[in-house]
Amino acid sequence: MSVDNLPAWADLLASILLVSGALLTLIGSVGLLRLPNLFARIHAPTLGNTLGLGCVLLASMLVASIHAERLVFQEVLITLFVVATSPVTTMLLMRAGIYRRRADTSKNAMDRPPT
Repeated sequence: MSVDNLPAWADLLASILLVSGALLTLIGSVGLLRLPNLFARIHAPTLGNTLGLGCVLLASMLVASIHAERLVFQEVLITLFVVATSPVTTMLLMRAGIYRRRADTSKNAMDRPPT
């Protein structure tokens, strides 16, 4: 079976998953641009990172499984990698923001004249 001969139900489902993933990623990107500071912005890309990528990987897994005529699990490895690394990246960015806020606060306190 070639990719051109996908069943209509699989083609429709894969299309819906791809469009949903694209919309979720777009919403996360717009949230990243619109939110006011680092601590609010850090939550917006997680929407696109988890749900958007999950929809795209499910569509890829569906099409690859139908094309190979067996269950394909390579996308599961990609999902596990993203799920394992995304929280670590978020925690490192939050710690950097907290450290920077503390450094800015202490710098501003040193610049003020004593009262």
